[in-house]
Amino acid sequence: MPTASKHDYYETLGVSRSADADEIRKAYRKLARKYHPDLNPGDKSSEERFKNVQEAYDVLSDSKKRQMYDQFGFYSESGFAGPGNAGGGQRAPNMDFGGFDFSDLFTGGPGTASSAGTSSGAGKRPEGSGFRDIFSQFFGGRASKEESPEKGSDLEYVMDIDFWQAIRGTQARLDITRYDVCATCHGSGKASGSGEITCPECKGTGKVTQMAGAMRFELTCPRCGGSGKLGNTCPTCGGEGRVARTESVEVRIPAGARNGSRLRVPGKGNAGTMGAPPGDLYITTRVEEHPFFHREGDNVEIKVPLSVWEAALGAKIEVPTIDGRAQLKIPQGTKNGQRFRLREKGVANSRTGVRGDQIVEVAVEAPDPRDERTRELLREMSQLHPEDPRAAIWSQV
Repeated sequence: MPTASKHDYYETLGVSRSADADEIRKAYRKLARKYHPDLNPGDKSSEERFKNVQEAYDVLSDSKKRQMYDQFGFYSESGFAGPGNAGGGQRAPNMDFGGFDFSDLFTGGPGTASSAGTSSGAGKRPEGSGFRDIFSQFFGGRASKEESPEKGSDLEYVMDIDFWQAIRGTQARLDITRYDVCATCHGSGKASGSGEITCPECKGTGKVTQMAGAMRFELTCPRCGGSGKLGNTCPTCGGEGRVARTESVEVRIPAGARNGSRLRVPGKGNAGTMGAPPGDLYITTRVEEHPFFHREGDNVEIKVPLSVWEAALGAKIEVPTIDGRAQLKIPQGTKNGQRFRLREKGVANSRTGVRGDQIVEVAVEAPDPRDERTRELLREMSQLHPEDPRAAIWSQV
């Protein structure tokens, strides 16, 4: 029997087996964003999860691959590793099924184990059953059918921007590699002449190999129908109708973009097949840290030093904000780590139009008593305030 996939693709994407293409696409985008290696540098677990998500989406987003996966529990284009098979189409010892007539399994011929008490229908080949019939659903007699147009797949890219570009917005150029419509055949995959080219699917052999566990199947190539040649095929794209090319895309980063924000550029994904519309380009922003400002949502936080006398006596100090300098009133008796709020000095939210606040945390710094006069004043202060600042701690111990 065919061997099931290592991972359940539906579980990997977190969708039900009845999920439609839109649900699968949304689940993939969410997980690809969460586990993307660029957003989780050095995290091997996230990298492995990302690969599994990509593998699952590659199969479930393709209607033909998904149909085969749903029926057999696996999909493989160039071999499927099973017991005694290290992959790459290697044969398992004594498990070469080339030339084996699978109809024997249903006619009481060699290799069939009959059991006592069978009904009158025993010995007849069941209609529509058997490995040959099952696999012919995907490969037999369908190669000559025209493929239906399919929308191009979406692309995911990560763009690095600095703190100020995220706050103020910016225009940036991003070099992407995508499948574009072939300029020679304009996406049809057909050439104007009648020349033939070697089929890229089977490399001219007319056969492709499929592995199901330890069972090796040699099947007619679905692309050329077994001829090994593709007639009237565009020499530029090999009949694909698309070619890979690098393109520079202008991207507008809106003001207030956050780390992990996702932007959509319509129509800049891979081109569709047979004139179908292209997919979209999705860009995830990765914002560099600022040496002083730290962003939490739409609020901006900063830590500023404060002298002992400013904290004790109170003062008006200048603090930096994303708009420039601002005045902050420090009350008498301010403690180390105390936080103050500057209203509407944070980041403007592009959706609501409301600005966040700036949170200022003060760090009281003790003076460096380098001269005798400073040390004398500090000693006088200690005599004026002999109370133990740790008294509250001792009372609880």
